[in-house]
Amino acid sequence: MTMTVTSTDLGPLFDNARDFWLGCGVAYRSGADLAIYRSGVSHPQLNGVLRLRHGGVDDALHEADRRLAGVPWLWWAGADSRPGLAEDLLTRGAALVGSVPVMAIDLDRAFDETSPANVAIDETGDDLRDWVRAYRSSFGLADDQLDELVNVEKSRPSKDIVRFTARVDGRIVGTSLLFVRHDVAGVYQVATVEGFRRRGIGTRLTAAALRAGRARGLRTGTLVAGSMGASIYRRMGFTHVAGYQLLRPPRPA
Repeated sequence: MTMTVTSTDLGPLFDNARDFWLGCGVAYRSGADLAIYRSGVSHPQLNGVLRLRHGGVDDALHEADRRLAGVPWLWWAGADSRPGLAEDLLTRGAALVGSVPVMAIDLDRAFDETSPANVAIDETGDDLRDWVRAYRSSFGLADDQLDELVNVEKSRPSKDIVRFTARVDGRIVGTSLLFVRHDVAGVYQVATVEGFRRRGIGTRLTAAALRAGRARGLRTGTLVAGSMGASIYRRMGFTHVAGYQLLRPPRPA
């Protein structure tokens, strides 16, 4: 069953993603126009610009350079930004480094309740540090950034978040996170430790988050898929409904 998403439906999906990233550190919003987040962690995905709706690109670049000085960052150009934004950034010296799909799924569908043999999946309790350590390498983050990442996770609003853990013989081998905002179940931080991949663990962790969203009365799930995950999510029933272009900003003048 393919999910049909209209342009009106896209708003809550982008709102969910934007609020998730704005929650990972210091957030700056200029009215409804410019949204910037800064975790302070030296990784481009953890700092950046999420939206520019109406304002000028040059002024926005100046503001972003000022607020993100000292950390690597990315500009996310999606359907919630004004038309032609990516092209305007490219003409000013930005570089396109990739694109990622925004995907959606109807939570009224059935999800496989089984887990791979010897894998236990449950909600995470007090082992936040071990949970972060399990997803760190999948996202290209160094071991010496662990303390910073734990602080980022601690800063998130706990009432909107449920974390899930996959364990084998007590060891954490996978993670996922449900983020509930704008009547949408956003799924984030899906990762499997190297050596335990290709066993369906990530699929089951994603399904666990979606089921939790459905149990809270939500009817739509969403995620921003990485390059390796899109085909897996399509098999689960997700539909590609929009996308982000990721751009490395030009050097400040």
